[in-house]
Amino acid sequence: MRHGVISEFKMNLSLQLFPSEAESAPHIVLVHGLGSAATAWKPLIPLLKPRYNVITVDLPGHGKTPLDKTQPMDPHSLAKLVVKEVTNQFSVTSFDLVGNSWGGWIALEMAADHPHFVKSVVALAPAGFWLASFVQSFPGEKAIRLFAKNTAAIAPTFLKYEWARKYGFESVSPRWREFSEELCLDATMAMANSPGYVAGSNGMLKKRFDSKIDPAIPITIIFGDSDNTLPASICQERTMAPAHSQWKIFEECGHAPMWDHPQEVVAEIFAAAGINR
Repeated sequence: MRHGVISEFKMNLSLQLFPSEAESAPHIVLVHGLGSAATAWKPLIPLLKPRYNVITVDLPGHGKTPLDKTQPMDPHSLAKLVVKEVTNQFSVTSFDLVGNSWGGWIALEMAADHPHFVKSVVALAPAGFWLASFVQSFPGEKAIRLFAKNTAAIAPTFLKYEWARKYGFESVSPRWREFSEELCLDATMAMANSPGYVAGSNGMLKKRFDSKIDPAIPITIIFGDSDNTLPASICQERTMAPAHSQWKIFEECGHAPMWDHPQEVVAEIFAAAGINR
């Protein structure tokens, strides 16, 4: 499946705009996770475009955005950066927001710091909901990162085989057999070429999400029942979520709900934004 990049600007962050098919459509911003890239949102973009102008973000040291060693990589600092870049590059004054994992934490910080810009948030398997902050090595994603780094050169050929996709993605999702070769290749190359991974991981150490979000901003938090990256036992503390948020568990779902259940995720996005399908 091919997705046309209509507008791309390179300042501090590489952003991509996918214009809506509807006139005067609102904007939605998609923020990827650690070791990922804007390509992670390919399953959602065609489902969102009928109602939204879709903006995807490559965070520092990920995708097409180079790593700037002077840029603080904690979620709060990155939230400020994303808001600045989105509003400057596209002159957007308000937007709905979706983030996955690290990007889910960043999205929540964006809502906390910039309630005048953020209209709603859907956080997919967000990081930061742990009672005890981690002091070393961010949990999860180790298997796929090792797989990606060791196989990047041969990935275009390697991932044609189901056994190879199983090796790389079985721990990511119980529905890995349904993943396209393109999705697996995008994810593998994003992880293999993410010089910001270590800095992003270190930026979460000794921290957790504890910011306050205006109750007027709808918040939906979605985890999969088979999330091996941020397991429920240590990384899904509901008491840390904003009191007004909706917390949902998707069945047969891993750490990337937009891959396992794209239609259901879009339905939750529309519901949070108050859009009638």
